[in-house]
Amino acid sequence: MAATIPSIACLGVIGRNNNPLHITIFPSYDPASNTRAPLRTPLQFSLLLSSTLDIFETRARRAAPSATGGAPAAAASSTPLLTGDFGLLHAVDERLAAYGFETNTGVKFVAVVDMRGRFSPAAAGSGGGGGGGAAGIRGGVGLRETELRVVFRAMQNAYVRLLQNPFYDPDEHAPLVLPPGGGVGGKKITSRKFSEEMRRIGEGWAPGVTNL
Repeated sequence: MAATIPSIACLGVIGRNNNPLHITIFPSYDPASNTRAPLRTPLQFSLLLSSTLDIFETRARRAAPSATGGAPAAAASSTPLLTGDFGLLHAVDERLAAYGFETNTGVKFVAVVDMRGRFSPAAAGSGGGGGGGAAGIRGGVGLRETELRVVFRAMQNAYVRLLQNPFYDPDEHAPLVLPPGGGVGGKKITSRKFSEEMRRIGEGWAPGVTNL
């Protein structure tokens, strides 16, 4: 079996009204054909991102009491912009897992990781002994939630730069009135530069990367 390591399969940005703002899909390695192609269709990835919204909401409700009253409230007031480290949201199947962050403005970042998405020559060359380095995380074993923080930090930085663009109006991308069920309405992010940044982040990440 080919030696593989985790890779980003999809990056998504969801607005404060649970409306989809952006999605970038990345190819995954197929050892059978030695080619790379997305594991899911754009619609399937979009539905996967939507499925994380209930998890965000449930965890936010659980965390709310700890941020009210006394010292915890004082601590919460000094938290940075990127406050909602939700970590692993859920394992989709034996290959895909969704991780998430939420800013204090309600914008959500989701990274879907393919646990066997990238061929690793280093892991292949390490053989069966030792299990160190890239071989030690083969198939996603040992992947820690903190590995994704660098991804969310880079996504937030890209989003902040987008907000600083005088031609970008965030209100146009946040529907004031949502139809029943929510998740629709408002404009999606069409910035080419933002899309290129998402592509760079997804392609540049691998377990152990500390800067993007």
